[in-house]
Amino acid sequence: AENLTPTGERKFTGLKYHRITGNVGPKEIYNRAWAMAAADAHAGHFMQSRVEQFRQLNEALSCPPIILSPFDAELFGHWWFEGPEFLELFIRKSVYDQSEYKLTTPSIYLVENPIHQVSRPSTSSWGNMGYFEVWLDESNSWIYPHLHAAARRMISQATVHQRTGDLTPTIERTLQQMARELLLAQSSDWAFLMNTGTAPHYATKRTKDHILRFTRLYDQLRGGAVNVEFLTECESRDNLFPSLNWRYFAQAN
Repeated sequence: AENLTPTGERKFTGLKYHRITGNVGPKEIYNRAWAMAAADAHAGHFMQSRVEQFRQLNEALSCPPIILSPFDAELFGHWWFEGPEFLELFIRKSVYDQSEYKLTTPSIYLVENPIHQVSRPSTSSWGNMGYFEVWLDESNSWIYPHLHAAARRMISQATVHQRTGDLTPTIERTLQQMARELLLAQSSDWAFLMNTGTAPHYATKRTKDHILRFTRLYDQLRGGAVNVEFLTECESRDNLFPSLNWRYFAQAN
């Protein structure tokens, strides 16, 4: 049955019910074996493509090449249900089914190959047309003056308190929560949702809420009278990055 709650609303269970068989009409039932066979084939194809890419790079470069594959991890298992299995299969195939390359990390690669030509990547993004029109257009451009002002205020307060050493436990908590609210306000998802129209009212509210909380904490800190009850409420509501170091925002000189 599709009605999984007493109110008749559908609920995410982590189980896959239907195949992707088009935009209209009833969906066909999900076949796990077929899906895993496809994921295995895709992983093998991706591995072989990297083998061929490394062969070409080895011929063209005088130093060991490295290929970076950054993925938007939250999409695995979300938009791509078999994405986690694809990654596992690719990793296993890379280890056992080829000898052209090895898996590594940027840090390890730099230790093993410390000398490189300095380069500057071209400005680009994964958004539509490859630039920034998704995050900066008539639907969301209004957020940036507020974000820039908040960032300047965060830098100013972090620098002042770092230099003067005026740091009580409450001030430390306030600076940390200000940094937390700023990072949340700067989340690119809000501008993205405004642009796509997926959830513009929610995205607008989240942006405004975080900026307003940041500004209220900033004003209280500047005035020397932090409302501990309000601070605690903010910490309870937005408590990601429990060990966030606000000192990263302080200027060195």
